Amino acid sequence: METVWNCRAELGRALEDEVIGYEVEARDGSVGPVVRLSPVPGFDHLVVDAGVWKFGRSVVVPAGLVTAVDDGERVIRVGCDKEQIKDAPRFERDQDTGDLFYLRKLGAYYESLVLAPE
Repeated sequence: METVWNCRAELGRALEDEVIGYEVEARDGSVGPVVRLSPVPGFDHLVVDAGVWKFGRSVVVPAGLVTAVDDGERVIRVGCDKEQIKDAPRFERDQDTGDLFYLRKLGAYYESLVLAPE
């Protein structure tokens, strides 16, 4: 079963440590670099340093939002806008990326975007 936490089949790859440092690009511009990957099996995600937005804030982006990985350019493209990422449930501390309550809340937010009519 595919969820927002699973890499899309069309990527043909998993997201592994080599993508740390890649720039994440939303549909409307740069979000920031990947600083780490998910520590929780079944909840694959990127932690992105979006410090340019607010007070050194980082954001969590589920792997299912990744639409393309360009290893030559070191860029990961995601299928949402910067504002949608900023509006996601706030990532406060490192432990949040291992907190199932937070991850479920985050997943419900991103699933509502994926399932919403355009």
